[in-house]
Amino acid sequence: MTGEKFNNLMKIMKRLRNDCSWDSVQTHDSIKANTLEEAYEVVEAIDEKNYDELKTELGDLLLHIVFHSVIGEDMGNFNIDNVIDSISEKLIRRHPHIFGDTKVNNNSDIEKNWETIKLQEGRKSVLEGVPKHLPELHKAFRLQQKASKVGFDWEKKEDVWNKVTEEIEELKEAESKSDIDNIEEEMGDLLFSLVNYSRFIGVNPANALRRTNEKFTKRFQYVENEIGKKGKKIYEATLEEMDKYWEESKEK
Repeated sequence: MTGEKFNNLMKIMKRLRNDCSWDSVQTHDSIKANTLEEAYEVVEAIDEKNYDELKTELGDLLLHIVFHSVIGEDMGNFNIDNVIDSISEKLIRRHPHIFGDTKVNNNSDIEKNWETIKLQEGRKSVLEGVPKHLPELHKAFRLQQKASKVGFDWEKKEDVWNKVTEEIEELKEAESKSDIDNIEEEMGDLLFSLVNYSRFIGVNPANALRRTNEKFTKRFQYVENEIGKKGKKIYEATLEEMDKYWEESKEK
């Protein structure tokens, strides 16, 4: 049943590619931003635990996988069968504890095997495979995660926190010298160390920051709404007024 439905989706996409003036001229480059947007919408639905919306957004993301595959087929580069074969072979190859005789004791062994197999496949660095266009916060997390899987890591979270406090002091020192390049460098080091600490305590920093961004947005919009009820624009309000409604928003 699933195979039949997937084949039908492929037929729909190929017809659109042939008969629709818009679909027929699209390229990998022209739709890549939309592909990224659909991935973010999937994440948003997961965050909101809106599973009806998640179903819809996963469908939109699947559409893009199919779309890119049909474009690849039109260009003579690959087709959807190649895409499916590639991921199937990769999953089997990188799970030798399931499909082979490799013994593992825990998930850390599984993750280390995954990175080791990547190197055996021809990668020159453990850090290869981290997309350069990832948001920098998430990229920092993934770089640290990958290095950790091969043993390059701190032993205790207390040591990581000491590094955070060390970077705070170095940022203060750079700021006292008014050297903007050094300030930027030290700020980067501080953020990187905070990302590292979040990893040690089991928190994804991108998820944490997204929650805080959403919380800030809701609270600030509450302030704007309450100021608006007084017949004023937000830029006409005093800081004291804004602080008052900010505290109200936290209570509500």
